[in-house]
Order: sequence, then structure tokens, then C-alpha cells
Amino acid sequence: MNATSEQTGPAPDDLEATADQAIEACGGDPREAVKALLIALDFLEAEANDLRAAVSKGYSRGRHGPQRERKE
Repeated sequence: MNATSEQTGPAPDDLEATADQAIEACGGDPREAVKALLIALDFLEAEANDLRAAVSKGYSRGRHGPQRERKE
């Protein structure tokens, strides 16, 4: 697999289906789906920051960038 195909992301149809699933999981309320996804994103960003902090700079050869600022 080449680098271009790895960076393109999911197909638009997949995004539509995933959005529909998120809305359905939140009782059909798109606003609740957005809130749930924002909470999940915040959790994943915090987890990624914790993992970056746990990896030594020598092990990663300095490839991981600085921690992203989280919006409160």
C-alpha cells in the first residue's frame, strides 16, 4: 500500500454511514451525537498525550511532536 492511499481516509459513503450510526446511537438527536463525539475526541486526545509522555524521546528518536493543547 502506498503512502497516498493510507492518507486519504474513509470513503464518503463510509462517513455518511458512520454519522448515521452515531446519530442513531444517540436516540436520533444529532446534537447529542456531536456532544458524544466531542467527549470521545477529548478522551482520545488525553490518552494520546499520556502515551506520548510515557515514551522516551530517545526511543521515539524525537519523532513525536509536542503535546497538543486541549481546549477546556
